[in-house]
Amino acid sequence: MTVPGGNETAADTGAAKNARGPLATVLTANAVSITGNSLTLIGVPWFALDTTGSPGKAGFVAFCAALPVLLSTLAGGPVIDRLGRRRVSIASDLVCGLALAMIPLLHHLGVLEFWMLCALMAVTGLFHAPGEMARHVLVPDLAQRAGTALPRAASLYDAVARGARMTGAAVAGLLVAFLGADTVLFLDAATFGLSALLVTAGLRGVPSAEPMRDGPRLSPARYRADLREGYAYLFRSRLLLGIMVMVMVTNGLAQSWSSVLLPVHAREELGGPAAQGLLVSVFAGCALAGALLYGAVGVRLPRRAVFAAGFLVGGAPPYVVAALTDTTAPLLVTLAAAGFGVGVLNPILTTVMYEQVPEALRSRVVGASTAGVLLTTPLGGLAAGFLVERVGLTPTLLGIGALYFLTTLAPLVFPSWRGMDAAPATPAEGIPDGGSVSSSGPSTPAPVPGPGGTRPRR
Repeated sequence: MTVPGGNETAADTGAAKNARGPLATVLTANAVSITGNSLTLIGVPWFALDTTGSPGKAGFVAFCAALPVLLSTLAGGPVIDRLGRRRVSIASDLVCGLALAMIPLLHHLGVLEFWMLCALMAVTGLFHAPGEMARHVLVPDLAQRAGTALPRAASLYDAVARGARMTGAAVAGLLVAFLGADTVLFLDAATFGLSALLVTAGLRGVPSAEPMRDGPRLSPARYRADLREGYAYLFRSRLLLGIMVMVMVTNGLAQSWSSVLLPVHAREELGGPAAQGLLVSVFAGCALAGALLYGAVGVRLPRRAVFAAGFLVGGAPPYVVAALTDTTAPLLVTLAAAGFGVGVLNPILTTVMYEQVPEALRSRVVGASTAGVLLTTPLGGLAAGFLVERVGLTPTLLGIGALYFLTTLAPLVFPSWRGMDAAPATPAEGIPDGGSVSSSGPSTPAPVPGPGGTRPRR
């Protein structure tokens, strides 16, 4: 039957909605999960500061949460395909939700020890990364299914994530201020449960979300070979290796900001968690605008120049301004500008990674690239907490800001970064040095996350 006033049949309309449904599910589930992550980003540092009174211990909690993320990404790539991305996402959310709910529950019962807090945060770190990776690697296949161009899908994915981060940060700051950090952790646990329900219902029957059945059986030898192929490809590509090293450093520095430096600065100078929530929310909102703007006009701009400018604006300035001011307004303006700069980074990184890595190798390179950019995150909060207690907040902010600035000069200094503006490689061209691709790759595209599971983030 023809729809009145149009040429499209009802069946065609239904088919189009069905084609777009899985991509919408992944975007929505990721938005819910990242909203919860924003609650954790603010709730856990404040919970640690409230219960221990020590920036050093707050930094150690961040270390315990970040180290398992690194371990799971080092080894998780081949396993995700075999178990199925839908199953991994659901299991990851359920375990993380349960672990987070246990923290305030044990605290209310009066039995929560510091080591228990560290252990429960380690569990969330261990299981969260595979779930996020499982959803991210579905994007190219689901974008193709929905008829959405890959650069637009990458920008949309990042924009949705940043919008969720903005909302979650604003809500978290107010909740911590008025209801306490333990309430925020309960709500975070609920968001993981909702994300699991969405993926359970919305990705049922999607082939690329199901376990890989046409490859060789995953034996220890095959597993090692899969890991080796991913790392070998990554280390042969100078551009991808340069991206990984740069984002590895900046992710560690960003972790010091979110887990220790900003909470301590907010507590000592800015008036508390509501100010922190406002700052993080404005930053995320402007990053959302930057991502959307790049999605609209970025295809016409030189990637390397835009990427370098975005990192220079979004990297060091917040640290320097925070060191020089004890009021909210200057830092708010700085973080708004930094957000616009950072907003362009992930769409560029994601598109470059999708273009540079051959389809058959993408699933294996996921674990290698994600593990590489997360290598320093366990040390970010730990080092920041130690430095704040030894030399003070202001010298720590200035020192980390200087290191951030030097790191963000890399795209302007090293020639290999010119490859960002090169035409996409063909499958044959995408394998450096004539390397071969084994037949154990997934039957559907499985993209590499933009570095950082991989996102330059604060």
